[in-house]
Amino acid sequence: MKLAKATLAAALIGVSALGLVTAMPAPTQAQGAIPIDVWALRDVVNAVQISPDGKHLLVHKVEGRETDYILEIYSTDDLSKPLRRLNADPMEIIAAQWVSNDVIFGTAWQVNRKTVKGPEEDVRDYKTYSYSLESNKFTSVDGNFGIVSLLPKEPDHVLVSTGTTVGDGTGVDPFAAFRPRSYYKFNLKTGARQLVLRGGGKFPVVDRWDSDGNPRFTQVQDRDSGTVASYYRLPGDSEWKKFQEFDLNDPKNLYRILGGFQGIAGFDPDNPNIGYLIDNQEGEDKAALYEFDFTTGKVGKKLFQAEDADVMDIQLHSIPGNDKLVAARYSGRTLERHWFDEEEKALYEALEKQIPNAYQINIASRSIDGKSMIVTNRGPHDPGSFWMVKDGKLAKLGSRNPLINPDQLADVEYIRYKARDGRVIPAYVTKPKGTGPFPLIVLPHGGPQVNEIITYDEWGQLLANAGYMVLQPQYRMSVGWGQDHFDAAYGEHGGKMQDDKDDGALYLVEQGMVDPNRMAMFGWSYGGYAALVAASRDPQIYQCVIAGAAVADAEKQYFGRRDPDLKALDEWSRRRGTIGINPINEVDKVNIPVLMVHGEDDRRVLYYHLVDYKKKFEAAGKTGEFITLEGADHFYNTLMYSHQQQFYTKMLDYLANDCGPGGL
Repeated sequence: MKLAKATLAAALIGVSALGLVTAMPAPTQAQGAIPIDVWALRDVVNAVQISPDGKHLLVHKVEGRETDYILEIYSTDDLSKPLRRLNADPMEIIAAQWVSNDVIFGTAWQVNRKTVKGPEEDVRDYKTYSYSLESNKFTSVDGNFGIVSLLPKEPDHVLVSTGTTVGDGTGVDPFAAFRPRSYYKFNLKTGARQLVLRGGGKFPVVDRWDSDGNPRFTQVQDRDSGTVASYYRLPGDSEWKKFQEFDLNDPKNLYRILGGFQGIAGFDPDNPNIGYLIDNQEGEDKAALYEFDFTTGKVGKKLFQAEDADVMDIQLHSIPGNDKLVAARYSGRTLERHWFDEEEKALYEALEKQIPNAYQINIASRSIDGKSMIVTNRGPHDPGSFWMVKDGKLAKLGSRNPLINPDQLADVEYIRYKARDGRVIPAYVTKPKGTGPFPLIVLPHGGPQVNEIITYDEWGQLLANAGYMVLQPQYRMSVGWGQDHFDAAYGEHGGKMQDDKDDGALYLVEQGMVDPNRMAMFGWSYGGYAALVAASRDPQIYQCVIAGAAVADAEKQYFGRRDPDLKALDEWSRRRGTIGINPINEVDKVNIPVLMVHGEDDRRVLYYHLVDYKKKFEAAGKTGEFITLEGADHFYNTLMYSHQQQFYTKMLDYLANDCGPGGL
């Protein structure tokens, strides 16, 4: 369906609040311009979505500091009060989405165990549910299912998969890609499931399905031969055909596994024999977007390639069921768009002009007739806002943190600097208000093989609000900046990867933006590992480090997780665990104060990392503090209000008073 530019883009004529901004208690504890009680809130409005017919909204929100998320459903004709208010007591609803005009599909969780027994073993149980607006009834679906496809040609069914792993923004679990999943057609009216394909054997997962529910693309790890191969199918085929194979014993091919974005990304809706492939062909460093011919198994013409970054995804038309390719997405200042569709481009440009502090605009959901939509924005001056377009008018619905004044937030700049060996490192700098030179916090991301862009970063903004400049370096092994940038990190944990972070700090000193005697490092997960490595470097450029959920004993982490049959991945992990710098073996070299913070129920980086490091650290007579977040896991969505209040209060106090002589 086409939507003429004038019918919507030119008709966005007004902004008005509609009352979905949840009232929260007044903050009580101040630290800097914005109180810690405000920073510590969970996302107040977590999701808003419009039904396919445009008649109803679901709103996933929390109404108090220590309360659970609830689900509200509104009529789009009357947003003054909800039609339904739903919870899953004693479980908590953590996700919800419309899968038809009547049915919502989602997930709830509940803490049922006291301790984490092993890697990736959660203290929570998960349950999938469907909810019918018409009958006002929940249906429990045994097991943990995720939506694969909404099957637009079969409105009473959706395609779901079992074995869905819990995603996170701090790192990639490379072994998750090989865990078998099974796929079912789920009947939205009866709750019955029909097996479509059982994962296992040679083909444990399907990486890409088309909108008709046909399996189309998968990648397979062959443990015996040490290879990973890509396979494809035409619609209706029952056999997979191979079109690429890579030797996993060659570290040059690890980027395809650990990057997680290369492969078939979509299909031409006018010709199911043509797909869209993200790949770096013929030895090119940056991944580009190509056509792929399913009839021949050959790569076709190049559709787009960015100069300095990988193509990481594609964007389809915002109207559901319309699979037209409208843009390629690639890393830069944000996840940039190269547009193929002028009408969709004009719509986004109109939204950017109308929404205050527009930065990372996204049409999160849209009615099938195209006339109504939910738009989200997120950026340095917007913690995350939700907007509705209906009848040509734009209205704000709510915010992830309605107590933050956008004017109190800091600007973020995209920079590129040279490391000591000449490598160009992309980075993001959050600038506090006032005149420098400023004290600096180097904030390396977790992973380390993840992609990071400028968005609303709560930690960066919290620190900038307290007067610190924040540097977020995209050090080698960061994903999205080309294969060479990733490969240059091989075996460099604690080496050149660490140099990249220090060199960014020194670059800002050279620019006159940072006081060289007031610098610290704070990171979480791999970033916490990097902070502990920084604590023992000589010469030392930092006054202290804060290590959150840190891999303090990289060797023990490696041996607790290794899978020697996955030879290349095992070799990559071994270099991280036994060849790179292992912080617990460097305790005697620590020469600045250390603050460690760790979740008691961390399943990605187990709690023993803090316990073992603390024991050895104190035995060596070093200066440090160790904080346990009781009941917290590794991931941001498990950090409750009380966890964040405890963590943020301690972090800011530590920086101000205990970070080197006289504090930072």
